[in-house]
Amino acid sequence: MPGGVRRAIGVTTAEHIATALVEGERLAGLLRVYAADTDLLSSMPPAEIAACIVREIQAVDPVSEARAVGVALPGIIRDGFVEESPNLRQLKGAHMRDLISQALEEAGISAPVAVFNDADVMAAGLAATRGLLNQQIRVWTLGHGIGFGVYPWREGIWEGGHIVVSLDPRERYCGCGGIGHLEGVMGHRAMRLRFLDMEPDEIFENARQGDPRCSDFVKLWHRALAAGTASSIHMAGPGKFFICGFNARHLEMSLLNQYLHEMVKMSPLQGYVLEVVPGGDEIGVVGAAVNALRAAFPD
Repeated sequence: MPGGVRRAIGVTTAEHIATALVEGERLAGLLRVYAADTDLLSSMPPAEIAACIVREIQAVDPVSEARAVGVALPGIIRDGFVEESPNLRQLKGAHMRDLISQALEEAGISAPVAVFNDADVMAAGLAATRGLLNQQIRVWTLGHGIGFGVYPWREGIWEGGHIVVSLDPRERYCGCGGIGHLEGVMGHRAMRLRFLDMEPDEIFENARQGDPRCSDFVKLWHRALAAGTASSIHMAGPGKFFICGFNARHLEMSLLNQYLHEMVKMSPLQGYVLEVVPGGDEIGVVGAAVNALRAAFPD
């Protein structure tokens, strides 16, 4: 990468807008979080979200040191265009790269903008901060929905949270409306719909206390993640899988590995490794910046 282009802006927009100036694989300043909750973001029009992102960029990079801007958004993102975004529905059909680029230009900032799926930037951030930029990694993010990211970034649709893991027609809890999806079992929102009488944390606590209904669900929850991971292994080979997000704390790795071993039987595919790691805004903004620099300066 040419000298002088190692600084970039990373922005994530999962539950709020987090922004930072990134140099190499670490923050070059403070991480700034726009104090908006998911409900507020979901009511903001695309142009207003773009304007808010630009204001945050100006705050973290007032002298315009960045040579690229990477923005993470939830949903199917193709060439800067949001084809679908179940968690920020108003973004569907918006060309967010153009909206952000235009707002930057109006603010007097000249830097190429790249827009990525939020799970992909988490994968890039984990690769960067763990010295794995020369490896393929995959990441599950267990939060309100279920994200699936890959690094190195490549064109494609990685909606792994919508892998079908059940043929039961009653499994209708996924936010996209699909039947039998991984997110419909594991997603925080889906668990709240399934157990209207308790919160997700209570489900796992009651399972530890021996409640049969909750215990059966916790087994289903782990088996669903094993099924999604096994599908990825059978399609793209073994390798490193990271798991993060606020619900990753509920994982019992021995149970997950047991189910995965039952599903992946071909010996060339058994060289997989799963690890639960912290995610968070800092990892995400680093990943967005790393992907943006690689997109702007591929050599």
